Order: sequence, then structure tokens, then C-alpha cells
Amino acid sequence: MRRASPPRLAALALALLVAAGSQPARAFDLFGLFGSEPEPPPPSATALPYTLRITGTDDSDVLRALQDTSTLYRLRQEPPPDGEGLLRRAETDPAKLADVLSGYGYYQGTVTIRIDGAPVPGQAASAVGAAEVWRNRGLVPVRIAVDLGPLYHLRRITVRDPASKAFPDAVLPARVTRVDDDVPARSATVLAREAQIVDQFRAQGHPFAKVVARDPVVDDSAHVMDVTFTVAPGPVAGIGPVAVSGAPGIDPATIRSFIYAEPGDPYSPQAVAAIRRSVARIEGIGGVRVREGTTLDGDGNLPLFVAVTERERNLVGVSARYSTVDGPGVRAYYANRNLFGGGESFRVDADIYYLGLGNDPFANQRKLAGIGTNGLGGRLSATYVQPALWGTRNDFLANAFITREVQQSYLVDGGGVSGAIRHRFSDTFSAQIGLDAQAGRSKDALGTVNYRLIGVPASVTYDSTDSLLDPTRGVRAIASLAVYPGAISSPGIVVAKAQGSTYYALDDEARVILAGRIGFGSVSGAPLGEIPDNFRFFAGGGGSVRGYPYRTLGPIGPFNLPIGGRSLLEASLEARIKVTDTIGVVPFFDAGTAFASATPDFDEKIRKSVGIGLRYYTGIGPIRADVAFPLDPYKGGHVRPAVLYLSLGQAF
Repeated sequence: MRRASPPRLAALALALLVAAGSQPARAFDLFGLFGSEPEPPPPSATALPYTLRITGTDDSDVLRALQDTSTLYRLRQEPPPDGEGLLRRAETDPAKLADVLSGYGYYQGTVTIRIDGAPVPGQAASAVGAAEVWRNRGLVPVRIAVDLGPLYHLRRITVRDPASKAFPDAVLPARVTRVDDDVPARSATVLAREAQIVDQFRAQGHPFAKVVARDPVVDDSAHVMDVTFTVAPGPVAGIGPVAVSGAPGIDPATIRSFIYAEPGDPYSPQAVAAIRRSVARIEGIGGVRVREGTTLDGDGNLPLFVAVTERERNLVGVSARYSTVDGPGVRAYYANRNLFGGGESFRVDADIYYLGLGNDPFANQRKLAGIGTNGLGGRLSATYVQPALWGTRNDFLANAFITREVQQSYLVDGGGVSGAIRHRFSDTFSAQIGLDAQAGRSKDALGTVNYRLIGVPASVTYDSTDSLLDPTRGVRAIASLAVYPGAISSPGIVVAKAQGSTYYALDDEARVILAGRIGFGSVSGAPLGEIPDNFRFFAGGGGSVRGYPYRTLGPIGPFNLPIGGRSLLEASLEARIKVTDTIGVVPFFDAGTAFASATPDFDEKIRKSVGIGLRYYTGIGPIRADVAFPLDPYKGGHVRPAVLYLSLGQAF
């Protein structure tokens, strides 16, 4: 091995700097549908327009980088006035383009430029004369010929401290510096590994870790590169005081209640990201930026500065939908995201739908059962949330609603009010308890239930996932217990629910994710026929067991109508595979049903389905299209061979 000469080191450093500061390459223009190469200016008596052709590489990334760097290419729509001007442009390109090749791992690559056959540099006078011949006659032919040479590979990465000592494995594990076979020695790769090394030190509490020297060495005979990084970790720090600015219309105490880090807590980029994520949960907050201090305070802690911006307070929305099973529907809402200046949110939702008789396979069965309905249903609800009561981590939640719930096998007219206090222990864990009062009438194939219930619901929630609509790692779980003591004309019931999901990325870029979900429910204290339908459990549908009609799986009653169950068990498994940055495929398996008993006794058959989904990833979340194939169709269940679901966000 030989150490690179000073000019080679300078070229490598320049290539790395160019890669670090370059703009993203332009998007690929498929078949010219999104814009095509502009026509060059026409021949002129006062200028020398030219055509430019770059040959020698089929790598689209290398070609784009050459185009972005080449003066001849970037100024091709601005023709020089004469041959001298064209020559000056051509003379600036060879060295810069050779650096581009080095940046992509071609350290013996060469670039040759010819103006109408005259090489540049080399035959300056001939090149000028050849260009002038085309004045007012045609476009000067200019060619850039690239000879890539052999592709170099990254062989070894070494990391030292400023005293040239190696870091122990506990500080810098071997996996961080390990190099796989056949990794091209590209500048982008070297910079990415440098960032990964710095991130390793920052994750261990060193906020000022930095690479103070980068020493690349190439071996031209073996076509490999070795890189040595000198890293200054800097001091270990804790999290210091957090200053909040911006959003003058929101009480700072509300914002501070969503910052769970305390002075002296260990510093890490993850802790800083958690602050950004938790503050963004305030509905009135639009943007959150967390800036780290440049020096430590007297206690050895790193000050943080949180700058926030407000969103528009008032929000109005309208949406329409149509389902071949559920019919048409319209939903509208109004929301105020900072009602009194403390981050309070108030929202009114109205939803109207029509369960069309022509699209409803259970219509005749409901009619025979005496469940009279014109198919029109809806819900009107109002929700109020007051975060950070008296500057604490306690939130007050209130809700009121009225509904006419028209489903495949039942009808519920009812309403209710509820209030609860939620305590946020951290950004991932919370618990709440409250009061809930509901009254109404439920009618199905078993008869009519008039109910008046007042209960005490309690729940705990844990969510360590990294995204609401498209999680790639973490766990999400919620468990609730609601006790409704007996009241006039209503037996007492106890409703328990639990659901958990987990997400595991098989690769660092989260292109392949395994996702699993399991759900359980139980209602006890009364016979099935005395429990209102909206408190019973049904399986089936896009958020349950895909492929089966919505809320139809479980015990079957008179007139072959689903009557729901007192318990529920269901599970799903998905493999979310990204084919490109915007397209993904998702094979999935669902299983579940409801049971007549208060706990699953498996007297009911577990219904299963398989399917394949397509995902289109957008900035707000994936657009989901799933085709499900039920594996256990049953007589009278109106199960189709395949069912298509369209929605925003993952299934769970």
C-alpha cells in the first residue's frame, strides 16, 4: 500500500466537500413527461451556441453529478460570444469533473473534452478556430468523454482519539466501523460513515463530538481505500435548562408541561428529539425547533432552546365517502385549537350516512326481525380538551354526543356525556380516569334494550412508536376498564378492553418492517340480550378481520343476523416492504371473532383472511389499498371472494 500524494489528498478532500455541500440531483424525467431537455439557442452571428454530449458512463447518478458540476453543461443555454469564451469554459471542466469521478470511487478516471474534434487542453488555437467555423452556420459540437477506470472499494475504517489511541469497544463497537465487502469508496459513503461515528458518541452523551481529521489513503494497485478518522469526543453532558420562545398566544406553562426532560438528565439526540415530538402534540402548535447550546453551563449541562410557532386557531373540514356495503356518507367538523389561550382544543363533528337498501345485504333480514329503519344514521359530538391544568401534566377531557347508529344487524339511538382527567407520566405513558353517562335504546334480533348507564372508565396508554400513521419501530398498547353499576332498568356491566401492536424494522433504513397486533375485549355482569349493541363486541372490517363485512363476525341470532358477543379476540400480522421510496407492498394475515361468553371459549370459529396491500407513501402518511381474501366464508354471512379497502394510514 502507498500513501496518497498531497495532490491526491487534496482532490479527495475536495470531492468530499463537494459531495457534502452539493444539492440533490434532479428527479429522473421518465419519457420526458415532466419536462424535457431544452432546445439549444439557434446559430447566431454574435454568439456561438453549442451542443454538448457526455459519453463514457451509463450510471445515471454519475452522469447527473457531471452535469451539475460542468460549466459547459450549466451554461449551455447562454452561448459565449466567441471561440475564446467557449475555450475558457471548456478549460475549467476537466479538473472539476475528475474530482466528481473520484467522489464516486473512480480515482483513476480521466476526462477529455473536444471542441469539434480539437482536444482541450492541448490544441487551444485549433479549438478556437474550429468553434469559429460554426458562427452563424450551426451549433458547435462539444464532447466530454469520460473514462471511469476501475471502481475503488472501501477496505478499512479506523477511528482514533486526538492522542492517536483507539477507542475501547464499549465506546465504539466494532459494528460501527465494520466495512462490508464490495462497498464503493465514494465520498458520500465516507461522509455517511463519519456521521454515523459522530452520532455514536453523541448518543453516549457527548454533544460536541466531532471529527477533527479525515485521512483517506488509496492503494492504486489493489483499487481500495482506507480511511482514518480522528475524533474528539468532547465532554459528557446532561440536559440543561430549556428556554421556550414563540407562540405568544399560548400559555408557556402549557408548553413546558409537555417537556418531560429535567435538568441533569443524560443528554442524547434521542432526548432532544423526544422534546420536539412531545411539544408537537399540542394541537395549537404548528412547528417545533429545538436548538442546542454551543457551550455547557456551570453544572456541565447543555442548555436547550425550544422555538415554536402557532397554527391557525380555527379549522373547518368536509369530506364525502361511498361504500358498496355501507352506502354514501358526509362528514363535517369545526375545530378551535387554542380556545382560551392555554392550548385548549374544542371540536364539533357531524357525520351523516345512508345504509342504502340496494347495497345492504342484511336489509331484508333486519326487516323480518322488526328492526325498522330508513337507513339514515349519523352522529353529532363535541369534544373539549384542556391540557396542563394549572401548569401540571394533568389534562381535562370532556365529550358529549348523540347518535343514531344504523349497522348491518342493529339500530341504536342514544347519547351520552363524559369527563376525565389524564395524567401524562412521560411522552410515551399516560393514565386517565373519569365518569361516563349514557342512555338510549338498542334494537336487534334479540329484542329491544333500553339502557341508562353511569360508570367509571379508567385506562392506561403506552406508545413508543415513531409515527402515528406509519410506525416503523416501537410498541403501542392501551388497556381500559369501565365499571357501570346497576341502574334503573339497566343491569350493571363491566367492560374490559386491551389492544397492543408492535413494529420491528429488519434493516437500518426501515425498508422491511414486521408489524403485529392483538386485541381482546370482555363485557360481563349481564346476559348478552340485556347488553346494548354498542357495548357488545363484533369483528370484521378494515380495522379488524379484513375480507369480512364490517361488524358481522361473532354469534349469529334469529333471522341469521349477527348479534355480537361478550368477548373478542383478534390478531393481525403484516410484512411492510418498501419497493421504492414511495411504493410498498404488504402481505398480511388477519384472524379473529367475537364470542357469546364473557371470555373467549372458542365455541365460535376463528375466522381468518389473507391479502396483499399496496402503499403509496406521502408526506402526511401512506395511502393504503388492501385486497383481502376471506378463508372461512359461511352461509348467510354475505362474504365476498375478495374485498378492497382504501384509506389513509396503515391498518394498525
